[in-house]
Amino acid sequence: MDDDEWLTARFEATRPHLRGVAHRMLGSASEADDAVQEAWLRLHRSDVSDVENLGGWLTTVVSRVCLDMLRSRSSRRDAPGGLDTGDDVPAPVDITDPEYEAVLADSVGAALLVVLDTLDPSERLAFVLHDMFAVPFDDIASIVGCSHAAARQYASRARRRVQGATTTMGDDLVERQALVAAFLEASREGRFEALLAMLDPDAVLRADRVAVAAGASAEARGARAVAETFSGRARVAAPALIDGAAGAVWAPGGRPKVAFDFTITGDRITRIDLVMDPDRLAGLDVVIL
Repeated sequence: MDDDEWLTARFEATRPHLRGVAHRMLGSASEADDAVQEAWLRLHRSDVSDVENLGGWLTTVVSRVCLDMLRSRSSRRDAPGGLDTGDDVPAPVDITDPEYEAVLADSVGAALLVVLDTLDPSERLAFVLHDMFAVPFDDIASIVGCSHAAARQYASRARRRVQGATTTMGDDLVERQALVAAFLEASREGRFEALLAMLDPDAVLRADRVAVAAGASAEARGARAVAETFSGRARVAAPALIDGAAGAVWAPGGRPKVAFDFTITGDRITRIDLVMDPDRLAGLDVVIL
């Protein structure tokens, strides 16, 4: 086996771990894959002949890539957009498709991703690496570019905020917001099967008069119609609490311009209200996650 084959074999053996780290940091399967791919490229551009722990080296590389992505994420969320009007609609699929179970296979982990979105990048990285993957604080300090004590403080502060947020929100709300977060991710990535599986068969999407004037359909009925409306769209919507309930918003500069008010029964989304009326938006209590 030559050096390239050996590196490829070692990387593939480490890939599940790297993807797990990246997914917990970024909360997005597609972005996690991008981070892992970047680590692969950097591996082949680097001389690792003197690296004793290749798995640790790759974890550090992926973590630094994720940190850069987290730091740039806020500017992307402020970009204009919302529900776009592309014409490409995926073919219909069986609503019993198991992809939803893959999206939320670990309900605790999915709910935790919702809370992690409230942390700043350094806190999130320190918490994920130390509390979830047992990475030493010295290594975290090197990745973040801070002291050992500061890395410990980042993790400690994140831990308190995670515990406080889950206590305040309650288990039921955390699970519902996790469902919304998974729905938004599937929407952005165009995973039609996952969208269908998260929607009640009789789900309905309704838009207010301002949204209709902006080009949205007044109503879509049935899981398939709602999934078609969202598939590949809602790219800049962020999870949020709307009047204390699970929802999402597009809020450039932190000011809500579009609200997605979700109604959830059991483990399925039964209704989504699209709100663009400035007067209605002004009356909503919105907490962006």
